[in-house]
Amino acid sequence: MSAPFAETVRKIEENLSNIIKGKAESIRLLMISFLANGHTLLEDVPGTGKTTLAKSLACSIHGVFRRVQFTPDLLPADITGSTFYNPKEGSFEFREGPVFANVVLADEINRTSPRTQSALLEVMSERQVSVEGKRRDLPKPFFVIATQNPTDFHGTYPLPEAQLDRFTACVTLGYPDSSTNWRSSTARMRSTRSRT
Repeated sequence: MSAPFAETVRKIEENLSNIIKGKAESIRLLMISFLANGHTLLEDVPGTGKTTLAKSLACSIHGVFRRVQFTPDLLPADITGSTFYNPKEGSFEFREGPVFANVVLADEINRTSPRTQSALLEVMSERQVSVEGKRRDLPKPFFVIATQNPTDFHGTYPLPEAQLDRFTACVTLGYPDSSTNWRSSTARMRSTRSRT
C-alpha cells in the first residue's frame, strides 16, 4: 500500500470515527470490506447509527449515497431501474434505480421477498444491471451496506446463501458504551455553551 493511499484510508477512518464514536473495530472491518471491493452486512438493532455510517462513508469518498427501504411490496425494478415510454420523445428511456450510486444502503434487506432480494445478486457480484437484455455498468466505486435487525424476525425472509455469499463482512455496531456516551454528551454541552 503506497504512503498517499494509506494516508487517505487513515483519514477516512478518522472521519468515520469522529461521527460514530467508540466503534473503531467495526469501522475498520467496514473499510477492509470496502477496499476489498466487497460489501457489508450490518446486523444490528435500530438506533445504532447504521444510516449515519453509510452516509458518512459516501461523504468521505465524495461519492453519491442512496438509501432503499426494503418492504414486502418492493419490486426488483424499484432497485435496478426500469424502461418507460416517453411520449414527448416518442421513445423508450431507461430510468436509473437507486443502485446507481457509490454507496447504497439496503435498509432491512430481509423484509422484502426473495425475488426482490435476488435483484441485488447481479448488482453486488458483477457491478452491473441488466434490464431488457441491455447491460448497464454501475459507478465506481460501488459498495452495498445492507442492514437487518437480528432480534425482530416478524415479517422477514431469511437471506439465501447466494445472497450471504455476496457480503465480505458481517458487522455489528451496538450501542456506545457509557464512557463514549459521557464524552459525546460533554462535547455537545460545550458546543451549546460556546454558541450562547
